[in-house]
Amino acid sequence: MYVIYNILIILVFIFVALPYFLYRLVVEKGFGHRFRQNMGLVRREEIAPVADTNCIWLHGASVGEMVAISPLVKEIKNLMPERKVLVSAVTVGGYDMARQIMPEADAIINFPLDLPFVASSMVSRIRPGIFIMVETELWPNFLRAIRERNIPAMMMNGRISEKSAKSYRYLSSLLRDMLNTINLFCMQSSIDAKYITQLGADPAKIIVTGNTKFDQTYAEVSPEDLTTYKTELGLGEDAWPIIVAGSTHRTEEEAVLTSFTALRKKYPHARLIIAPRKLNRIEEIKKVNAKFGYEMGFRSKLKEMEGRRPEFPVLLLDTIGELGRIYAIGDIVFVGGSLVRYGGHNVLEPAAHAKPILVGPSMEDFKDSYSLLSKAGACRMVADTDGLTEAFLEIAGDDNLRKRMGEASIQIIRENRGAALKTIHYLTDLLDKEAKEAVTL
Repeated sequence: MYVIYNILIILVFIFVALPYFLYRLVVEKGFGHRFRQNMGLVRREEIAPVADTNCIWLHGASVGEMVAISPLVKEIKNLMPERKVLVSAVTVGGYDMARQIMPEADAIINFPLDLPFVASSMVSRIRPGIFIMVETELWPNFLRAIRERNIPAMMMNGRISEKSAKSYRYLSSLLRDMLNTINLFCMQSSIDAKYITQLGADPAKIIVTGNTKFDQTYAEVSPEDLTTYKTELGLGEDAWPIIVAGSTHRTEEEAVLTSFTALRKKYPHARLIIAPRKLNRIEEIKKVNAKFGYEMGFRSKLKEMEGRRPEFPVLLLDTIGELGRIYAIGDIVFVGGSLVRYGGHNVLEPAAHAKPILVGPSMEDFKDSYSLLSKAGACRMVADTDGLTEAFLEIAGDDNLRKRMGEASIQIIRENRGAALKTIHYLTDLLDKEAKEAVTL
């Protein structure tokens, strides 16, 4: 099975990925650094703090996984300050986010491509004491390289969507090898534990620890921070209500702008902050906004200005890593990836700021977080643009409803914290067990 997988992945790399990477190398500033590291060409000084130090290697794909990793890195450094920590990411957003919110990490790199020679080379150069993947980062060649060197592996914040569970079954023996490589599965929920069991993981290795995203603190905002954000975004005292639409996808901006237009008829000082999931869609969003006739301000430009900023009705968050904090500004929050068939995005970030939250009907990938918040009355699901409009108007017009939803949000966060400490407990147990076995051998 590995032979077939490697033939396919090499062909995909040569004929699909490589031309795309070369294109980005030409048009995208700074992509060369990422491409070099993806190919395993990490400079010695970039990994010197962690190479051959028995480091803890934590890996996640994108921004959301970095949010999950952040509390764990803090706990590791609190409880095991002598232990070196390496963090790796797949996407540009994930890498940038890691650099912003994890100053405690000893090194941060772009994850190597799962080409057999690249994965093996990187594992040999770093030789971590343990490899920890966040959520569902299963890479056959990389995990094979880990297994061949007897390096323990652990899954933290494990999450398996129903869609992923069906897809993984096609990997057959490859999937069995990957799952057998992992010493411990710390899953977010009993549903995720059930799915990973159905895929073939040993039930004796599976533990439900909860979601470490409840423990994130990087997005905490002081009253002074809040004032600064409002000043930098040109949000005066009369700006109300402020809508934050986070992690939006194609067509969702149009839906939000339609609902916002209806809201402005009743509340002429209403403001909208749009934070697209991908920044390469900025030009597309500008065109959509132009159809509604709004002037649009850009966070990156407003941030650099001095003195009083222009008061734009619509603002675009065109920076990476700030959405979790910008949610604090909103009076009502809409979380995207949910009015389209995508599976939703992280609703815990706005909940941590005690915000009333709206989502669309597609929340499959965040079903547990959504279920907790919706049952508490903190998060409401709308079916379409009309439903979003009605919800904006109802929540804006009812102070008591807004307060109840916000209080329910923060209460859910407080009640579910502790996953990072639980994960650390099982991590230290695994490290101790591996150390004793090494001594015995």
